[in-house]
Amino acid sequence: MQRTISAMVGKGSVNHNSRKFKAENVNGERSHLNIDYCNENIKDIYHQLFDEALKKYNAKQTRNDRKIDDYYEKIRSSKQEKPFHELILQIGDRETMNSESENGEMAKQILDEYFQDFQERNPQLRVFSAHLHMDEATPHLHIDFVPFTTGSKRGLETRVSLKQALSMQGFKGGSRGSTEWSQWVQAEKEQLAAVMERHGIQWEQKGTHEQHLSVLDYKKQEREIEVEQLDSKIEQKKTEYNVLSKRIENYDEGLEELTVLEKELVSGEKYMLPEPQGFMTVKTYRTKIAEPLVEKLKSMLKTVLVRAFEGWDNYYRLNMKNGSLYQENQELNRANKELTEENARLRSENKDYSLLRKVFGRKQIDDLVEQAKHVKGIKRDNTRLR
Repeated sequence: MQRTISAMVGKGSVNHNSRKFKAENVNGERSHLNIDYCNENIKDIYHQLFDEALKKYNAKQTRNDRKIDDYYEKIRSSKQEKPFHELILQIGDRETMNSESENGEMAKQILDEYFQDFQERNPQLRVFSAHLHMDEATPHLHIDFVPFTTGSKRGLETRVSLKQALSMQGFKGGSRGSTEWSQWVQAEKEQLAAVMERHGIQWEQKGTHEQHLSVLDYKKQEREIEVEQLDSKIEQKKTEYNVLSKRIENYDEGLEELTVLEKELVSGEKYMLPEPQGFMTVKTYRTKIAEPLVEKLKSMLKTVLVRAFEGWDNYYRLNMKNGSLYQENQELNRANKELTEENARLRSENKDYSLLRKVFGRKQIDDLVEQAKHVKGIKRDNTRLR
């Protein structure tokens, strides 16, 4: 037997998870089959984890406006960190592991066994709410936790940080597709897969997560990634453009200085021959006054000519580079606009597609899509044979 593993980022609705309120997709007659592992008040957890560090931090502050009265409220209103995170895990789907079937009961046992070691395996992720639901179509597990790091040199010694918490557990992000979170989720999937094997179920891996998405979802996600990359390139080119523009302004200032120097050479006293003093002989005047001045003028003129040549050369090359960057920036903006419009169209099509699946049923729509793909493939093969 083979089954897929789904790992999703939850919205973190603790009241829904604990069934203080029930959504339409919940079968209340089966809620007694759920497992509630824990459901602690998150503010109490924050006091346990951060009060000591908060006290030390506030004691070091000389200004009252830098002190933190309520660390939970500070994180809750922060744009950098979330107060907590939620992971949802599921084996198979409603057709293969339905909650009311024997396979559903097996999924419950596997998820329960998997969760028993979760906190020990993740010491930097303080679990405060965890529930295994059997009153929806497919058994699934909600795990809500507060990620924290210790020994921090910035802010509180113990503070909220998902990135650092996972890093302390050995997950080092390297790229957009291999973040700390994605590495950790993959590791947790492998832990769940190990439990599944003990129950005679193999993990059916369908490659990357993208292969589980609908074609429209995948295209939309790809366009979003491309838009982000283009935005990054545009910002980079803007920075280069501004730097080069600043350098050109500096060369313009240099040219103005040369103009001032030219005026000094024409009328400034510094570079004019003084009148002979007393009974100074012609030879003495030439040796002590005229020749040193000529040498000074030669040296200054040589330096000016070299710098002027370098300035004009750099000015020309910078203008060429600047024009190229401006053109490239314009092209990137056009491509970005096209991708944004395509993404909006895909989002609208995806919404229509989701509505069709909701109205006519997921299986029926998926079957129609497969039939359409099959017909298209036949037409393509016939075209190649002609």
